[in-house]
Amino acid sequence: MLGWGSKAAEQDVSKKLDGMNLHETKSESSEEEDKITKAEKSLLQKIARTKLVTSKADIEVLRQDPFSPLHSIKSFDALHLKPELLKGVYEMGFNAPSKIQETALPILLADPPQNMIAQSQSGTGKTAAFVLAMLSRVDPSLNYPQVLCLSPTYELAIQTGEVAAKMGQFCVDIRFRYAVRGEDLPRDTKIDEHIIIGTPGKVLDWATKYKFFELSKITVFVLDEADVMIATQGHQDQSFRIRRFLPAKCQIMFFSATYDEEVMQFAKGIVPNPVLIRLKREEESLDNIKQYYVICEHKDEKYSAITNIYGAVTVGQAMIFCQTRKTAAWLAEKMTRDGHAVALLSGELTVEQRIAVLDRFREGKEKVLITTNVLARGIDIEQVTIVVNFDMPVDAQKRADCETYLHRIGRTGRFGKAGLAINLVGSHEVSTVLKQIEDHFGKKITLLDTDDTEEVEKLNQD
Repeated sequence: MLGWGSKAAEQDVSKKLDGMNLHETKSESSEEEDKITKAEKSLLQKIARTKLVTSKADIEVLRQDPFSPLHSIKSFDALHLKPELLKGVYEMGFNAPSKIQETALPILLADPPQNMIAQSQSGTGKTAAFVLAMLSRVDPSLNYPQVLCLSPTYELAIQTGEVAAKMGQFCVDIRFRYAVRGEDLPRDTKIDEHIIIGTPGKVLDWATKYKFFELSKITVFVLDEADVMIATQGHQDQSFRIRRFLPAKCQIMFFSATYDEEVMQFAKGIVPNPVLIRLKREEESLDNIKQYYVICEHKDEKYSAITNIYGAVTVGQAMIFCQTRKTAAWLAEKMTRDGHAVALLSGELTVEQRIAVLDRFREGKEKVLITTNVLARGIDIEQVTIVVNFDMPVDAQKRADCETYLHRIGRTGRFGKAGLAINLVGSHEVSTVLKQIEDHFGKKITLLDTDDTEEVEKLNQD
């Protein structure tokens, strides 16, 4: 196994996360919409996406030298990795490179090393790509830190470390250390591990205040989750300060899920002469999702509609979206009392509880996941065949939130499969919210009478 820097770092990841509640400000208002931070959302995506998600988006590569040849690979064997590293890649279940890995890995592993700015969401193989590059660049005969990887939070650093431990499990001569809260070293310590994975504040203290290692000897610098880094107070400035101590020949890899102006300004200040990789915008399609609406005047009617659908429609797994925690909790309690196997996920849960809920749902131990907008974006679970909007997504002015609607019902119909979306609406919403959604997407949403058993059973034939 890989060597880690302390007993704390050797503990199981789930134990390190146990009982930690990232959402410290719990709302006293039952009507407040459930919200979580960017860091929390990113962590949930990493947890949910245990397998690579196949993205249809094309990769766009911008180079400083447009005449330089651009290579891509179709197998990990083509990278000529160390045998023990290649064995670790296959042991993780990566049989073939993802789309971003095909293009990024030949660039990241090239000699001389090239800097990179890359846009990639969780689940596309981004973490595995830069971890593979990190492991490949280490010289185990040199007993000092050569690779530095920054993550915006403790939890995201641990997630990266878990990937590194699995991929490098046969590289017994490469050692890691976490530079995160709870990892404290005696003064005058000299770190001899090869790779440091940590958060900006801790890394800066260890390098500049306590002199535990020399930033001037770092040959690979990875800055992950840059958009989350910007959203976390102080991290951007700390990252710039760390960058100033790195040697001129240090290879720099910069990753972000989004490419807005703020992120790009951050990237330009960190990465000189980069190869830029970004996902061309993938047009979301609702073509393989059948959309229906059911008129319900109050929540008890909505509950009746759900039970009628659930009793008649053959579903793999279902996700039910509520606008508030209070409604989600009420629905989960009522369905559980009536004998349905349901799970509840909202922003007030601890990290450990969220992991447990997602794991159980992904494994099929619960067939229904009741949630708020916490899981509206980016969570892909292949078995989800039906999405129910218990409450329609609306903005502060009670107008349809079309983007959230798209992300919600997009949790079904994934991976090219047929999906089903059921919207529970009051009669007053038909001519307002529902029509706004129809007009926005240019798609008709069909009325469904859930009291008509034959009509409901026809959904199985769609």
